Amino acid sequence: MDNVSFYSLTLGHLKDHFLQNNVKPFHAQTVFTEIYKKLNFNFQKSDFDTPLITDALGVFDFSLPKIVREQNAKDGTTKFLLEMKDGLKVETVLIPFHKRFTVCLSSQVGCAMNCSFCYTGTQGLKRNLLAQEIIGQYLVAWQWLIQNRPEKSVCPNIVFMGQGEPLHNFDEVKKAIDIMLTTEGLHLGPRQITLSTAGYLPGIERLNEMARVNIALSLHSPTNSVRNELIPLNRSYNIETVLNALGKIPLLKRQFVNFEYLLIKDLNNSSEDAVKLATLLQGKKAIVNLIPFNEFPDSPYKRPSVESIDRFKLILEENGIPTTVRTTKGDDILAACGQLKVLDEITQAKKLRDEKNKNNL
Repeated sequence: MDNVSFYSLTLGHLKDHFLQNNVKPFHAQTVFTEIYKKLNFNFQKSDFDTPLITDALGVFDFSLPKIVREQNAKDGTTKFLLEMKDGLKVETVLIPFHKRFTVCLSSQVGCAMNCSFCYTGTQGLKRNLLAQEIIGQYLVAWQWLIQNRPEKSVCPNIVFMGQGEPLHNFDEVKKAIDIMLTTEGLHLGPRQITLSTAGYLPGIERLNEMARVNIALSLHSPTNSVRNELIPLNRSYNIETVLNALGKIPLLKRQFVNFEYLLIKDLNNSSEDAVKLATLLQGKKAIVNLIPFNEFPDSPYKRPSVESIDRFKLILEENGIPTTVRTTKGDDILAACGQLKVLDEITQAKKLRDEKNKNNL
């Protein structure tokens, strides 16, 4: 039987374990600090001042996901293919910003939402990730950052915008966030974490159980007919139902719901769409983040023109809706929004296309 992963433990769990093994619980804080603040994964258990601590820690597994492959984009974005203990793989992305990096974490191996604009959805859902696998992604990425970008190695922010629907894996994501927020551990602030959802209502209705992290909704259309095409989940939980549920979540002062809006040429980027979106969000504590579509192999959609993006943004701002345009990063290595998919499958798909094109010559 495998040892329990250390990264599955809350501080309270570790204290309880120490008490059961005749170790004073304050030592748990020392261990948490050694691991999460100092990233000392290779510490010698014998370094602690009593063999009881060594014995108590001996039952835990301290291994992290394995980097199978890394890709570096021209803009400084780095994408990792990480292998879990059972051999399944996910992608994790380190994204550079002005002051610090952000880690884009996956919450599932694949995804069940089957959104038509998302490359991840084409591989289906394999399984949920465990809390320790979510935390492991962060620790691997941060350790790599310290070793390779030491000038910007301050603890990265987090966005749950990688593979999977985070609220479809609510309990493990919540547990991972609780551990990440622990003062003696990573000590991240709730505002440093953004959780994105496609509108999975059972999870939204449980958000009051979670720390007040930033919430982002993948909206992508102000009309149910178009959103049904983009996000099949909308057929079960439509725009009005999801917005009503989000409206019941108490927000902190100066906290907003971030509405992500994927701009797709000739589908949802017209002036009429912009007006409808502004009307839909009037009176809400909302910020719109416009995301020009990032094309992927065999994608059915196209990226809109810069002029179209600027026009859409202007209409929203003229109607009093704070709006930003997300800068595309990592698209040359398929690391941008909606482009994540296990690299082994991408390589195989490219090989098949190349063979098909060669045969057609």
